[in-house]
Amino acid sequence: MKSLATLLAEPGIIVAPGAYDALSAKIAAQAGSPAVYMTGFGVAGSTLGLPDIGLMSATEMADRVRAIADAAMPAPLIADGDNGHGGPLNAARLTRLYEAAGAQCIQLEDQVFPKRCGHMEGKEVVSMEEAAQKIRAAAEARNSKDFKIMARTDARATHDLDEALRRGEAFLKAGADILFIEAPRDMAELERVTTTFKGVPLLANMVEDGKTPYLSTKVLEELGFKIAIFPVAALLAVTKRLQDVYATLLKGEGLPADDTRVTFQRYNEIVGLPEMLASAARIAAEEK
Repeated sequence: MKSLATLLAEPGIIVAPGAYDALSAKIAAQAGSPAVYMTGFGVAGSTLGLPDIGLMSATEMADRVRAIADAAMPAPLIADGDNGHGGPLNAARLTRLYEAAGAQCIQLEDQVFPKRCGHMEGKEVVSMEEAAQKIRAAAEARNSKDFKIMARTDARATHDLDEALRRGEAFLKAGADILFIEAPRDMAELERVTTTFKGVPLLANMVEDGKTPYLSTKVLEELGFKIAIFPVAALLAVTKRLQDVYATLLKGEGLPADDTRVTFQRYNEIVGLPEMLASAARIAAEEK
């Protein structure tokens, strides 16, 4: 499996499905994902059962990165770092934590604290200068330039696209490797983003029922985007499935034999039980 730095240097778009825990990351990697995206929206929901409004602490997020990065291997992990959980020094510390935890990219945004999901209403952003300071601090804090800094701006919602593009330029000057202009509203705005930042690795955020046109990766690549994330597709699908399964179980009937699911044996194979038991047996035999 290739590193994120290698994927960025090669032609073609990088499709990074969203993962919200270790199991979803492992399954995404087993499905052949070239990269995996850790969604803060999904982490907040799966860890706390709460909305994505800045309730996860920096250390909780770093712990989640460690588990997800390990489960996603060998696929590289792009990890949502929200707004850095404070000022420039906090963003620097979070960058070091994420890099040490095994991520290959941290995403930092310019929202105030507490932040909101990029496709929610009522967002606010800090000044361009403060946001750029966080990006610079993160870029200087990393141990290797192979660890990438992704700068996200939510200024399209709070100001306009012009301000979002200005912030993108400032973030590149501050040391960002990848740009994420959140929530363009139509094809014309998407095209303006890619025209403005031609040659810069750009991320497109495909959110079901979101504010941006929901496009295929083929179309996104033709527009000029380098990374396409689908951060909550699996989370939304699994949430519906959980509702249906629990409703069925509470009727006292259990799941029908032909219900869509993996078998108990197949689940154990997915999480690596046969390999782990074989490894334990080998170690025990060597000690005899």
